[in-house]
Amino acid sequence: MNLLMCPVCRQVLQLHNRTWRCASNHSYDVAKQGYVNLHVVQHKHSKNPGDTPASVQARRAFLSAGHYAPLQQAVVQKIRTLRIENLLDIGCGEGYYTAAMQGEVLQCVGVDIAKNAVQVAAKLNPAVTWVVGTGATLPVLEHCIDLCASLFSPIPQHEILRVLKPQGYLLVVTPAPEHLLAMRQALFEEVKPHEPEKFITQLQTTFDLIDASVVETPLQLNQSDLIHLIAMTPYAYKAKAERRQALEQRTQFDVTAQHQIYLFQKK
Repeated sequence: MNLLMCPVCRQVLQLHNRTWRCASNHSYDVAKQGYVNLHVVQHKHSKNPGDTPASVQARRAFLSAGHYAPLQQAVVQKIRTLRIENLLDIGCGEGYYTAAMQGEVLQCVGVDIAKNAVQVAAKLNPAVTWVVGTGATLPVLEHCIDLCASLFSPIPQHEILRVLKPQGYLLVVTPAPEHLLAMRQALFEEVKPHEPEKFITQLQTTFDLIDASVVETPLQLNQSDLIHLIAMTPYAYKAKAERRQALEQRTQFDVTAQHQIYLFQKK
């Protein structure tokens, strides 16, 4: 089943010899890395939107070391129980979670606004349809998706409702209240708990919450892993330089990752 939509005229895209083309003859070539860029100029607000190359490389290094494997496995298990045919990962980044989720479905689309992230992701799993695109106009046809996933990414609620099938699912992963608390205390003078419940409030008029769980993972990080973790988070540019530098000099650091998983169903 073709899931992709032309971002210009909103018609179905068909793949012909490594080129996606619609009935209006708008065409989008598959790059040599294996992704397609559907983020058209008129939808762009900056030249290189999304994560920086440094952030993407830090995340790739940190996740490749397996630190968040328990979360990845929990997400995969959650999808396995749903027995669905396809999913759309919104804000797929460098693809660590998307590549694993693909094994549970027949079709998997990973979308991110950062081209440099999708270029890295496309090397992980060629069975995923990797797309550069924006959540503001998801390049996916109406009512064709069984599950939308948003892991540490914005939730374009209107667009998710458009692309989800009736009674389709939305999987949200976000920091739980004490996620990386020790690291945040080292970087900032004042630390407030994360508030994952805000997503329940945001989505309650159009989605029912059907499952909630927390994955807690104690981490013992060496200096390299610690530097990568800092670099892949917003803390990298929000913290004062001297506090970040002091933390990065630690040769070992113990911290607990705490992730909140919500599974919603479209009303």
